[in-house]
Amino acid sequence: MLAAPAQRQMSVWSQMPAALRAPRRSAWADINMGGRELGCFLEGPVFDDAGNLFLVDIPFGRILRIDPSGRWEIVAAYDGWPNGMKWRNGQLLIADHRLGLVELDPGSGHHRVLIGAIGDQPLLGLNDLTYAPDGALYLTDQGQSGLHEPVGRVLRRAPNGTLDIILQNCPSPNGLVFDAQRGWLYVAMTRGNCIWRVPFVEGRPSKVGLAIQLSGGIGPDGMALDADGRLLVVQAPLGVWQFDQHNMPRRFFAAPDDAYVTNLVVRRQAGQVGLFVTDSINGRVLFGDLAGA
Repeated sequence: MLAAPAQRQMSVWSQMPAALRAPRRSAWADINMGGRELGCFLEGPVFDDAGNLFLVDIPFGRILRIDPSGRWEIVAAYDGWPNGMKWRNGQLLIADHRLGLVELDPGSGHHRVLIGAIGDQPLLGLNDLTYAPDGALYLTDQGQSGLHEPVGRVLRRAPNGTLDIILQNCPSPNGLVFDAQRGWLYVAMTRGNCIWRVPFVEGRPSKVGLAIQLSGGIGPDGMALDADGRLLVVQAPLGVWQFDQHNMPRRFFAAPDDAYVTNLVVRRQAGQVGLFVTDSINGRVLFGDLAGA
């Protein structure tokens, strides 16, 4: 028999200081949030090797850092819309909706654009990124795609720098994660409220399928795998699902009622395994305990 998924409550782990927030209109919110005045919109959580948590603040082009003592600071601010982020070889690699693939030095705050187009064609607007074990980088090129116009794409940048399109006709491709055990890619299709599974044959997608169909909320956003290879999916704005090896719901980490969750990162430290989840509009990072989950 199928058991109902267990539920856990997430709590506030850290709150952005008021001094870093000044609610105002922005071009990004005019397009994506109906012109709402925002003090921030946090996504892209990633830890460095020293335990600093980095976040993006999309509408204001800011990269933020929370140090292990809990202190917030602005690492960089530039004319972009940073979304997903990864830590790689001492640098931050950013999927920027406005600029493309950006590399940022957290020490100096300097950034450079690595990919701004596909050949002579502009990007739609990058959203997230993930690495495969072979070093290939997968990126979602989301733009303003949706069910009305499913023109989103998934890109792959090979270790030698070659960039190609591996998926098209996507309704708002967003978070993605590579399952090394199975050799396939999971991609969140936010406006379809579902997760696609992308197996590969000789390096090309084959028999792409719908792995998970959600209901309610806005749709799936950030994703990760837990220590046992189980899929974790943020269902914006409600909480985080943990699925079993058959992609059946196993556990739900509920966000506070006033939260607007989007992205997550999993971290092990001192025997503790936890979810760190961006509560984007409220300027908070939530915590969910994965121990025993």
